[in-house]
Amino acid sequence: MLTYSFENIGKESIYEYLYKCIKKDIIEGRLVKDEHLPSKRTLAVNLGISTITVENSYGQLMSEGYIYSVPKKGYYVSDISGVARIKPVKYEVPETTAKKKTGYKSDLSSNRTDPGSFPFATWAKLMRRVITDRQDDLMKISPGEGTWELRKAIAMHLASFRDMQVTPGQIIIGAGTEYMYSLLIQLLGRDKVYCVEDPGYSKIARIYASNNVKFCYAGMDDEGMKPEAVRECMADIVHISPTHHYPTGITMPVSRRFELLAWANEKPDRYIIEDDYDSEFRMTGKTIPTMKSIDISEKVIYMNTFSRTLTPTIRISYMVLPPHLAATYQEKLGFYACTVSNFEQYALAAFIEEGYFEKHLNRMRLYYTKQREAVLSVLKEEPFKCVGRVREADSGLHFIFELNTLLSDNEVKRKLEADGIHINALSEYYHNNTDEYSHSFVISYSDMKIENFRIACSKMSELTPL
Repeated sequence: MLTYSFENIGKESIYEYLYKCIKKDIIEGRLVKDEHLPSKRTLAVNLGISTITVENSYGQLMSEGYIYSVPKKGYYVSDISGVARIKPVKYEVPETTAKKKTGYKSDLSSNRTDPGSFPFATWAKLMRRVITDRQDDLMKISPGEGTWELRKAIAMHLASFRDMQVTPGQIIIGAGTEYMYSLLIQLLGRDKVYCVEDPGYSKIARIYASNNVKFCYAGMDDEGMKPEAVRECMADIVHISPTHHYPTGITMPVSRRFELLAWANEKPDRYIIEDDYDSEFRMTGKTIPTMKSIDISEKVIYMNTFSRTLTPTIRISYMVLPPHLAATYQEKLGFYACTVSNFEQYALAAFIEEGYFEKHLNRMRLYYTKQREAVLSVLKEEPFKCVGRVREADSGLHFIFELNTLLSDNEVKRKLEADGIHINALSEYYHNNTDEYSHSFVISYSDMKIENFRIACSKMSELTPL
C-alpha cells in the first residue's frame, strides 16, 4: 500500500504533493510497469485524505501519461522505461554578466544616462493617459513594423531635426539595435559581405558574427571609413556612423560621404547602413545632416535608437528603409510581430508629438555641456595637468584621453582596476591593433560623478613618469 506523510508540505496542496510523490516513485522505479495502484477510496482511507484529492492526483498523472485506467479494474502504471533510463545531468551555470563586478569607485566607460534627468513625471502622466484613453488599442496586436502613431511621430521628428523627408511606411520599430540588425541581415541577405569600421563599436561585428554572415573590417583615416578599404574587402553592405563615429568622434565630411554613395551606386544590391547613434548630443555648432538626407538614389538605410536620448532601458530602436526595401520587407518579413509593446509605443509617440522630446533633448544638451566642462576642468587642475591631454574632437558624451605613461594599455587597465576604476583603452576598439602602447583611453562622462573622476585622475597621475 502506498504510504506518504503530509507533514511539513508547506503551502503546497495535498493533491499536488501526492501527485509528485507517486510520479517520483514511478520515475525512480519503485512503481513498475502495469503495477495495479490502490483504488481511490482505498488510498484515501489509508492516507487519511479525501477521495476527491486522490482523484485529482490520479487525474493529473493520467493526463501526463504516468498511469492509465482500465474500466471496472482500476489504475495501472504506464510504461515509461525510456524516461527511467535517462539520468539527470547537472551543469554548472556560468556567472552571468549581472553578477560581474560593477561596484567601481569610478566607471569611466559607462554609457548610462543621468538617472536624475529622466522625465519621470511626464512619462508617468503619458502612460496613465494611454491606459485611460487607449484601452481598446492596447488589446490589439501591433503591426509588425510598429504602431502608425509612433512611426508618424518619428517621421515628424526626423523632418524637423534631421532634415529627412520620410514616410511612416518606411519606418520599422524594434526592441534594440541588435534585433534591428538581425532583421536587416534577413532582408538584405546572408550571402552579402558586411563591412564595419575599424576602430568601431565591437558589438556590431559580434552581431554579424552571431548571425553567421561574412563581414570585414575597413580602416579609417581623419575623414572616416576609407573607400579603398571597402573595395579591397569586396563588401556589399557598409555599416558606418558618419555623423558621430564611436569612439573617435570623427565627423565624415561631405566629400567622403559622396565617395561612399558613389560606391553604393555601382551595383544594385549595395547599401549603406547609417548608424546615427548619439548624434543628438553634438556640443558645438549646428547638428550635422545625415547621410540619408543627401541620398537621392535610395541607397542609405538609416538607424537610430532612443536608448541614448532617454535611457538604455527603454528598448525602442527604429530604422528607415528606402521605399523599395520597405515593400520588400513587407513581402519577406511582414509576418514578424513587433517586439515593442503598444503601451510604450503610444506613450513615446505622445512624448514626441507634444514637444516633450524636444524639450528633453535641449535640457540634456545643456546638462551634458556643463558636465563636459566640469570634467575637463578637473584635468586642468594643478595636480593633474601633467597626467595627459584630451584629444578635443566633438565626441559627444565621451572623449579620447592620451595618458602620459610608459605602461602598456593592459598594465594601465589592471592597475586602475585594482583601485576600483574601470576604463576602456582605445586599442580595444581596433580589430587589427599592434600598438599596445597607444596610451589613449575612451572616457565617458554621461553618468560621471565629478568627485569620482577626481579620484580616478589622482590614480592615473600615479602611473605617469616622475
